[in-house]
Amino acid sequence: MAAEIGPGGAPVRRFSRMKGRCEGVFWRPFRAEDARRYMRAAERYERDRREAGKRNGPLGPVGLEVLRELVRLVDYRTGRLEPAITTLMGRLKRSRDAICRALANLRRHGFLDWLRRFEPVLAKGEKGPQVRQVTNAYRLSLPPGAERLLALRFLASPPPEDHEHAERAHRAAVKAMIDALPLGEQAAASGATGGLLGALAGLGEGLMKKERESAGRTESHLRNLYNFTGVPNGTSGAT
Repeated sequence: MAAEIGPGGAPVRRFSRMKGRCEGVFWRPFRAEDARRYMRAAERYERDRREAGKRNGPLGPVGLEVLRELVRLVDYRTGRLEPAITTLMGRLKRSRDAICRALANLRRHGFLDWLRRFEPVLAKGEKGPQVRQVTNAYRLSLPPGAERLLALRFLASPPPEDHEHAERAHRAAVKAMIDALPLGEQAAASGATGGLLGALAGLGEGLMKKERESAGRTESHLRNLYNFTGVPNGTSGAT
């Protein structure tokens, strides 16, 4: 484990910063409404980046579990997030190695970052400030690759040609069925409702009435042309 000497000569992990002096520019608010979106992006990234023949993707199931727990623990207003490894182990029932590997995978792929921290303590009988390593400060983030995958989810893919052909055939069959109905029934069969249904049905009935009247006039005219024996008026029955 890489270490360096902190204030007072106590060893701390390399690149550690003093607690209370580094988080202000590191943490940032995390909106509650983004929590589900953030997890959907991570799950999609896990599936999309999984290599052929492998069971898991780059984050792994434990990585997704850890990320989901961090999303639950983050303070939405400030972005404060500083759970201990032992806290995550207890909540997820996972080993320290599994938690540490998951955190490393999340950081490697851009879903998480952290700062190592130390704080000063007063050691009994010692002069000057002593220090001790404390929990990391974590920050959630969404990598551009996952953001793009999330956006692609909402782009509708074009339907296959056989689907379009089936849709056209279905529409043509429905139209033929409706056209074969009496005019007064076509409006209801077409799905019209309310006032529109009444108006279309009335129009259909009107057209049917006109057709019946027209057919009656034609029949009357034909009766006038022929006598009761079936011979046209103005001619004799002799040949």
